[in-house]
Amino acid sequence: MTLQNFLDGQAGLREVPAVAAGLSVAGTRSVATRGTVEVTADSCFRIASLTKVFTCLALLRTLREKDVPLSTPVIDLLPGLAGDWRADPGLTVEQILGQVSGLRESVDADTARALGAGPAALHEAARLVVAAGNDREPGARWSYYNGNYFLAGAVLATLSGTSYEDALTHSLLEPWALSRTGFATPPHDAVTGWDGRDALPPLAYPRTRRPSGGLWSSVSDLLTVGERLLADRALLTEVRTPRTRPDDPHPYGLGWALGPSGQMYLNGRLPGYRAAMLLLPDKAHVSVVLTNHQQALPAASRALSDLQQPLTGDDLGTAIDAFAA
Repeated sequence: MTLQNFLDGQAGLREVPAVAAGLSVAGTRSVATRGTVEVTADSCFRIASLTKVFTCLALLRTLREKDVPLSTPVIDLLPGLAGDWRADPGLTVEQILGQVSGLRESVDADTARALGAGPAALHEAARLVVAAGNDREPGARWSYYNGNYFLAGAVLATLSGTSYEDALTHSLLEPWALSRTGFATPPHDAVTGWDGRDALPPLAYPRTRRPSGGLWSSVSDLLTVGERLLADRALLTEVRTPRTRPDDPHPYGLGWALGPSGQMYLNGRLPGYRAAMLLLPDKAHVSVVLTNHQQALPAASRALSDLQQPLTGDDLGTAIDAFAA
């Protein structure tokens, strides 16, 4: 069965205005699209929390380049925040990327947005995150908190001596030739988001929140991310190693939820868009579904689960849909 036939058979996606799906197996790609809005593998969708994969990979590559261990305390890399630091001083880069920081989850979207879009805005968001302190000891419990990635973005910027956006470009987007990925709304290939039967106006995404969810990207670029990650065995080992405890909600590595047969998956949600991605490293399998409808995540998750289930026997539809993104 071709990927196009597979996608056409996914009943839950039939009312979505635009769907783009991609599959790479050992580097051989297939792409399929459907819907009343014509899209291609290069059409750009908001990918929401899939952005965390980009932030995580860029930071890991930068740490490796500068020979900085993952176990380095964050305060050592952000010394400018020391005067306001109320978090555990032993909090490490590994723990923020693995969402096991134990930080008090006090910096919400409105608080971050109020900091504006100036050159110091992300640094100020990071300051608020650590000034709130910890609710629990780092490493004691997994909890999904965008503030962890505000910190990660600030660390990436500081290590690179530039803005977070430029650091991401120079450390990941350019080296991996991800030409369809960025924070600016694409002038020609941006897919409009929908809610029900209503097209939504373009979403202004706060600069302070970009490390956790601000990117536009395409099926072609996301397949490249998966392929490049699978080819870098050291980087892959870092991200797929669980950082959670057995009593946590589910296993989690660095930027990815982990499935029972070695799957790595996550989803992204913004008004008008739903995205999901899954890797099965031992089978050289990368799959992604991008949609422009905010009720489409259950069906997109089902499609990704159905693609990998013949290889693993696992039904991951509910897990991918329910993952906190």
